[in-house]
Parts: sequence; C-alpha cells; structure tokens
Amino acid sequence: MKAICIREFDYSEIEVSEVPDPSPKNGEVKVQIAAAGVNYVDLLYCRGKHQNNRSLVRPLFVLGLEFAGTVIEAPPNTIFSPGDRVFGGALGGYAEFISVQATALQHIPAQWDFVSAAGLGATAPVSYGALVIRGGLQKKETVLIHAAAGGLGLTAVQIAKAMGAKVIATASSQEKLDVATKFGADACVNYTGNTHWWEKVMSLTGGKGVDLVYDSVGLVGDSLKCLKWKGRILVIGFAGREGNLENVAMNRVLLKQAHIIGYRYGMTDREDPAETAKIWKGLSDLLERGHLRPTVFERDYRGLANVVDALQDLSQRRVWGKAVIRIDHGKQKSLL
Repeated sequence: MKAICIREFDYSEIEVSEVPDPSPKNGEVKVQIAAAGVNYVDLLYCRGKHQNNRSLVRPLFVLGLEFAGTVIEAPPNTIFSPGDRVFGGALGGYAEFISVQATALQHIPAQWDFVSAAGLGATAPVSYGALVIRGGLQKKETVLIHAAAGGLGLTAVQIAKAMGAKVIATASSQEKLDVATKFGADACVNYTGNTHWWEKVMSLTGGKGVDLVYDSVGLVGDSLKCLKWKGRILVIGFAGREGNLENVAMNRVLLKQAHIIGYRYGMTDREDPAETAKIWKGLSDLLERGHLRPTVFERDYRGLANVVDALQDLSQRRVWGKAVIRIDHGKQKSLL
C-alpha cells in the first residue's frame, strides 16, 4: 500500500512510500482509509520533537493520527462489520489501510461524510476530556479558548457552547476570529495584534476574569492575568512555543489560587479505558444532538502526495479548522 513512512526524523525527507499492507492481529479491525486529518502533532512527530518520540514513536512508523474510512475486516466479537463507515484516532493515518484495536474506532454519524469525520478521532476527545472531565466546565461559566480557530479550538468552542458556557476566543487574525464566531464564540480577541490582549479579556468579563482557560498554545503566564480568583487553566499543548517552553511566575499562581491542570488524552486512553469510554459517550451524545459541526478547511488536499503541502500550511498558520487529506486509491476498488 501507499503510505507516508517516517524512516528518520527529517521533515525534508517526507514522501509517499510503498509499504506492506497491515495484517490485523490480536482482534484488530482493518480499515480502508478514505480521508485523514492533519494535526500539529504530525509536525512534531516527523521531526522527532514530540515527547512520544523518546520511546513510543520511533522510526520506522507511518505518520498521521486521524482517519475515516470503511471497515474491510473485523473479528466477530466487536461492534464493527465489513462495510461500516468509521473514524478513529491512531498512529498510521497517512496510508491507504490501517489495522487498529476496535476501541480506537467510532461509527460515523449518518449525516457526516468521510472528509468531515476524518478530523474527529484525535481532536474531539482532547477537547471534551479537557473541558468537561478535567476542567469541570459548568453552565454559565466563562471560558477563554486560545487558538480557537484551530482543529482543537473549534471543537472546544462547540463543546463549551453545548455545555452552556460563554466563550471568549483568541486567534492570530481577523479571518480566524470570524471563523470562531461562526462556530459559536461569543466574543473574540486577537492575541497577536494586541500585545496586551488579556486587558481586553478583563474588559469583556467586567473586570472579573474568566473561570476556565483552554490553552493549547503555551500562554499560561499571560492567561493568569485574566483568570478569575480560584480559576482553572487547562494545559493542552504548546503549539506556539516551537519547543521553547514558557517559564511561569509561580507567585501569580499562588496569588490567584489558580488550578493549573495538565491534560494528555493519549495517556488517559492508555491508562484509563473507562474514562475514554466516558468521553466518547459524551461526544456521541453531542454528535447525535447536532452540537458538533464539521470544521474542514477549505483547501482540497487530494492524495498522500499533498501531506507535505498540508503540513507546511499548518506550520505557517494558514489553516483554520481541520486540514484533511483525501486518500486517492486510484483504480483500486474497495476491497469489500
């Protein structure tokens, strides 16, 4: 099959390779991939810059974390059957086929297509797990969502609104702020055009500050300046830091009596399957009630050869929502 196989940590060497088709083992389900979501983590993985690259993800490996497609093989003891439309989150998404444990898959909602669903598997559970499970977001609370027009951010905006919260969104351009507004944000702040953006947040909250911060960028220090007393900050990632992690003044944490909460869905999924099941139960309910909409970026990335272009667009902050690779199987027909 064709796949984006990382043979060494070198971004410039990414190309489409021919690799053996995966053979299902130990109860795995085999999926023919129709579309794959693009994530910032992919940029880190292919350069060896992610913490997982120290032990869990080493060359050789197939890049990509999110996908959607059709089940072509499934053991009888699972809820899946050949022909089922599914989406999932697992390493190996930039390929024509993938074999994964059934727990990594979900059925695609009837009203969603493959491209729309391809961006759910690795982003939706992060935002739900962080906001609802770890952050304990409550109705009528105010949440500040950084990078709100990104794949994680737009999902977070929608989940927060579904929970009855007020959303203040940040982004790096007016275009992206407009996107966040379209998906439900109540107010927006440009954190690159306004070097003291936290003052705007304080103004929007009547000087009280926000109850909860969702930070996938690396803005804990500045977010403390607009956090309510005894507020919570969710640390999701450091996409804006390029490996240079921030130093937080701990006296500010003490004075605000702030709760700083780290959230890493991948570890939760490995260590606490019961919590993963709880997350997907909540997400399934939101999907069924129509509270989550597709966040697919407008550019058409067709074929695995366009993975590099998609990653470059992502690294240059040109993408809002979710860039998606449409997998071209050529003349090959479905194996069903």
